[in-house]
Amino acid sequence: QVQLVESGGGLVQAGGSLRLSCAASGRTFSNGAMGWFRQAPGKEREFVAAITWSGSFTNYADSVKGRVTISRDNAKNTMYLQMKSLKPEDTAVYYCAKRAFGLVQIAVHPREYDYWGQGTQVTVSS
Repeated sequence: QVQLVESGGGLVQAGGSLRLSCAASGRTFSNGAMGWFRQAPGKEREFVAAITWSGSFTNYADSVKGRVTISRDNAKNTMYLQMKSLKPEDTAVYYCAKRAFGLVQIAVHPREYDYWGQGTQVTVSS
């Protein structure tokens, strides 16, 4: 089993920056790809960014491309999401997710992920 814990959310003004972290524990030797999703009130959970185990390949939603960077430090069992030029429409609960062992490819659909964190709130004021 894998446990994921997000941190780093908060309240920020439009144009500001935040860095989210996702710490993994448990069976962290798993080589599954990882990703970030977000969910705003009344909306479905949507893809933000994903990264392979090696970190060699990444993918971003068009809505955040150029403003966010996903990365991971496998030695620390931690994944990051650096966000800049934040907009009010970025306001949401942000979740990190991990695919099961062997599923190394990047995926963009929530149903393709097997483990989820509890989420961290990001609020961007105008």
